[in-house]
Amino acid sequence: MSRRPTTSGGDRRGQMVLLAGVVVALALVAMLVAYLQLGYHADVRTASVDGEAAADGRSYLQRATHDASRALRGEFTWSERARAVTETRNRIQPRIRTLQRSRVESGVAYTAAFNRTAARRWATANCPSGPGREFGPCVADRGVVVQQRGERTLVLAVGYDLTVTTDRETVRLTAVTPAVE
Repeated sequence: MSRRPTTSGGDRRGQMVLLAGVVVALALVAMLVAYLQLGYHADVRTASVDGEAAADGRSYLQRATHDASRALRGEFTWSERARAVTETRNRIQPRIRTLQRSRVESGVAYTAAFNRTAARRWATANCPSGPGREFGPCVADRGVVVQQRGERTLVLAVGYDLTVTTDRETVRLTAVTPAVE
């Protein structure tokens, strides 16, 4: 009579341990593949933050310019254009100070100032001259471009220098933001 070998409980337990090991290994492989697909690139996030900060600063200056020019629309005659420029700068200056304090806690420092040269270049390039023009002359004064419309002064644009400093880099840009839509 021949006897069949019986499997003991130890053999089954060994198979279960082996099966559990395979499952854990497969889970680890899946996690590794997911990690590699997502990737970790510290420079990409930093560059994105710096770029976002510069875009945010520029957008903020655009809103400040638009708000200041809208508030002054038609308030000054053309002969009072120097007062219009002074008032525009006075209305924008507190907004610049707010921008400069806005994100210091998060490691972003803004510095903004009026840029006279950029405003003058913008006026030369964007304001038509000669007898066939629709509106009066343009003048760039202290970084603010104004134009005669009828007998009134209209703020057209403001030139800025914007510096954005983070712990990684400093971004400097010069921008002229149009004041009218």
